[in-house]
Amino acid sequence: MARKPREKSSSGIYHILLRGINRQSIFEEDEDRLKFLESLVKCKEISQCRIFAYCLMDNHIHILLQTGREPLGRMVQRLSSSYVIWYNGRHDRCGHLFQERFKSEPVDTDSYFLTVLRYIHQNPVQAKIVGDAAAYRWSSYHEYTGDKQFVDREYALAMFADTTAAAIARFVRFSNTANSDSCLELPASKISVSDDDFRNMIRQQFGIEPIQVARQTREQQDAILRALKAVEGAKIRQLARITGLAATRVWKA
Repeated sequence: MARKPREKSSSGIYHILLRGINRQSIFEEDEDRLKFLESLVKCKEISQCRIFAYCLMDNHIHILLQTGREPLGRMVQRLSSSYVIWYNGRHDRCGHLFQERFKSEPVDTDSYFLTVLRYIHQNPVQAKIVGDAAAYRWSSYHEYTGDKQFVDREYALAMFADTTAAAIARFVRFSNTANSDSCLELPASKISVSDDDFRNMIRQQFGIEPIQVARQTREQQDAILRALKAVEGAKIRQLARITGLAATRVWKA
């Protein structure tokens, strides 16, 4: 079946979603996340695009941007290939890291722009990794509320108020307003793994009871959590429940 043509944006603004192949993690440690952001900055400089928002999750990435002198596909290819080459070299692996075809949707109205902006910053909150967007390190939320780095926040803040201070205050209220936003979603896994399956996996592979995971050294916990997270259909909240560890701890492993 032929691929459906990518929908074009009249404004040049897109919400894109990069996914790890087979739902695998695309970041092993914070240095990987820092490298991806470095690649994003370089891509911005070369492509002359505008970055309005981003959020780096365990196995996917959301970016809200406006294309510049390069088409969207070429820009994303530049970004992803640069990171993958570095990642493969650092972690002694080869092959693909991202799903072959990234997802995108046009953002052609101010109202939908703000919806996507909030959705991206709320991603880790909806995933139960943190209690509020301000507590998550790896999103552009902090560039809106603190020191600007490379995100073009003026475009969005101008939609809230004329002065920066008032705009930031309204941005924070808007970002934390209860909502049912639904934009580009990471497709839900069709595979379901029961709690008992994971408990048995811990017993068989690591020779301990699930309740004992929290008593292990950090290095041992990381090994166990990474093995569990590699299972198709694994969910952060489920693994936190089984091991007794915080969802944030599971996610960071």
